[in-house]
Amino acid sequence: MKLAFLYAGQGTQHPGMGKDLYETYPRFRAVLDGLSLPFDLKKLCFEGPEEQLNQTEYTQPCMVAFAAGMTEVLAEKGIRPEIVAGLSLGEYSALQCAGVFSPATAVELVAFRGKAMAQAVQGRPCGMAAILMLGREELARCCREASALGVVEIANYNCPTQLVIAGDEAAVARAGELALEAGAKRVVPLKVSGPFHTSLMAPAGEALRARFCQTAFGEMEIPVFFNCKGGPMEPGETIPELLVRQVQSSVYLEDTIRAMAAQGVDTIVEIGPGKALSAFVKKTEKGIRTYAVETAEDVEQLCVALKGAE
Repeated sequence: MKLAFLYAGQGTQHPGMGKDLYETYPRFRAVLDGLSLPFDLKKLCFEGPEEQLNQTEYTQPCMVAFAAGMTEVLAEKGIRPEIVAGLSLGEYSALQCAGVFSPATAVELVAFRGKAMAQAVQGRPCGMAAILMLGREELARCCREASALGVVEIANYNCPTQLVIAGDEAAVARAGELALEAGAKRVVPLKVSGPFHTSLMAPAGEALRARFCQTAFGEMEIPVFFNCKGGPMEPGETIPELLVRQVQSSVYLEDTIRAMAAQGVDTIVEIGPGKALSAFVKKTEKGIRTYAVETAEDVEQLCVALKGAE
């Protein structure tokens, strides 16, 4: 068995996440208790309110704190990956798992990142939409045609049947119309607070570049597959530069999953909340087993399943 961890991104958060883990596992509790933020992260994760939890500057540290705690719990159970990756925000959790960041540093960085992303497009009407069952080249053509109304770009290559576009609200709406005309099965508007992974996030990228000059980066102890590449870092590339690129360029999740399969990965554990990434894996590489862990019950079931798969 060759195991990879895949960390969820923004959008799957919900009040109550992590509460049973906090009550069950001292290692999870230690991670959350060790964080210092200008808001009550535990209360927001466990109780909400949902409206605040869904705001980018709060979502990001809450999700990464959850992931860091879960990583510690799995490590204590002897479950460690050979490759890690994450969707968007989840890439910071992957880097934390790989030893590049401590949990506290990862949470502090994404708290900064969330604020920078929110500020990048403050007051600008923007949107994101999932496009189902349309090819990359055809959707890129739709985006080019709709760009007469503003910025619209492919933000996520999630799996062969789902791409995501983002940008200015009017341009996204027009690209969605063109996608339907071109044969897309559905266009699903997403409830997010910004045009993530597009050129509109360039100010956030520059803010991160400056912040990274003050940040200590450890050595990767295991390979990380990066969003903006769909694979591992190459000679001459640096983690800070890849993270600057990541916030303002497309997420190649489908390519990442295929690259993992090419490296022999046959089992992926999605560290949630949620199971969206497991669905993307199944639609991309049917031969990979997937497990999603969000609760204490999920953790115990995973231990049994992986022991049986050895």
